[in-house]
Amino acid sequence: MPTPPQVRVRIRRVALACLLAAWAFTAWWQGHKPLPEGTHIASAACAVADDEVSFIADITASDAFGHALTSQGIFDAVLATVRGARHFIVLDYRAFGDAADPDAQPQRRISEELTGELLARLSAQPDLKILFITDPSIERHGSQPAPQLERLRAAGVSVVRTDLDRLRDSNTAYSSLWRLAVRWWDTPAGAFGFEGRRLNFKANDRQLIIADDGRGGLVSVLGSANPSDYESAWSNVALRVEGGALSALLASELAVARFSGWDGNSDAFGVSSGARPAASSPCASPGAARAGVARVSSVQLLSEGAIQSALLTRVDATASTDAIEVAMYRLADRGVIEALLAAARRGVAVRLILDPNEGASSGGAAGIPNQVAGSELVSRSGGAIHVRWYRTHGERFHSALVMIYGPTRAWVLAGSATLTSRSLADFNLVADAAVDTESGSALAQQSLGYFEALWSNRAALGIEYTADFAAFADPSQSDYWLYRLMEASGASGF
Repeated sequence: MPTPPQVRVRIRRVALACLLAAWAFTAWWQGHKPLPEGTHIASAACAVADDEVSFIADITASDAFGHALTSQGIFDAVLATVRGARHFIVLDYRAFGDAADPDAQPQRRISEELTGELLARLSAQPDLKILFITDPSIERHGSQPAPQLERLRAAGVSVVRTDLDRLRDSNTAYSSLWRLAVRWWDTPAGAFGFEGRRLNFKANDRQLIIADDGRGGLVSVLGSANPSDYESAWSNVALRVEGGALSALLASELAVARFSGWDGNSDAFGVSSGARPAASSPCASPGAARAGVARVSSVQLLSEGAIQSALLTRVDATASTDAIEVAMYRLADRGVIEALLAAARRGVAVRLILDPNEGASSGGAAGIPNQVAGSELVSRSGGAIHVRWYRTHGERFHSALVMIYGPTRAWVLAGSATLTSRSLADFNLVADAAVDTESGSALAQQSLGYFEALWSNRAALGIEYTADFAAFADPSQSDYWLYRLMEASGASGF
């Protein structure tokens, strides 16, 4: 007997309602599900001597004739860390390998240098354990092995592709449909494949190395730089850190590897049953006296949403005698923007150096988010907040640095976290170090000197690091609301 039309309509409506309910529940759950172990960490603040933490910057600029001028130190410090390790090395990078464009001439063959040093260290120290954690996009989610990683695997290095499905979804509207309709049957080389996964806008965006220092302690270089030939000319910053605070970072890295399928022996890296790594100096409280040490700072390791909590707490505590200086690849997070505006209203001096986010690799429409967000800050603060743009010439100003300082103290935050919701709201994996130090310490002088040189164009004749605000100001309301929609929905690459 034929089904009456009214019944067919009801069936279709019920089916549609069920599909919408499944989509809505999946979107909510995947955007709020519990975080996997090893994420959202905030270590204890540990005392360090002045020489146990240092600031490193890679700077690319152009002279009056358009010739690139570079100053690099981050991967020199990474390679030195590799050479000093005797027991273990853990690396975690989003990008690693040759230039994306085979015809491009990279500034430096960083990936080959790092691969060579790791293999050489394995040869010199056969018992050395090396764990290399990567973002799966390096190998197009398993469909296209990376030559350097294959060489490392062949030598016995444990290479782990991060299981991004364990992370929360930022692009919930798309990702929930992908999970319901595509994920179950499509392979990385299938019809949707890499591009379908890429549109989830999820990444392991930690950029760091952590190893034993050969003397019973830990050392790390963490910042915004990747060992990618394509990115080798990008401007970046990093911190080299020693001391007990790194125990929490090491445990976090091993936990990320573990939830991504690694079944190696944690004891080989000095970690057993969640205990503090054996190869580590103890974590002394910042107020503890240290014999023979004239100046002591404190270091705290932060990841994911813990970075936002620490940053907003510091910004909200500023007064008219303080200053905030930011050098940043991307600025979009509404909580940070409102906190900066509130600080400016209290009389805090606020200055920002931003990448102009031009070109396709900006993660969205050209100029978004920085040109729009920077223009909003200047406009809504009545000019109290000052913005300058880094003069890029095809490369990126990829730094991720925030400094808050007053008459006697300085707080320096650096690492891989940009000021976006994807970095700060527990979506992407990111890692920063926060250093509370005296204003006269070497670290404070290094980082503040770096910012002032870029801001004031303190360079040889014909070199200008930064441009005036008017060069890239964007007061367009259509661009502003596009940026707000992209940031709120997660449907963006930033």
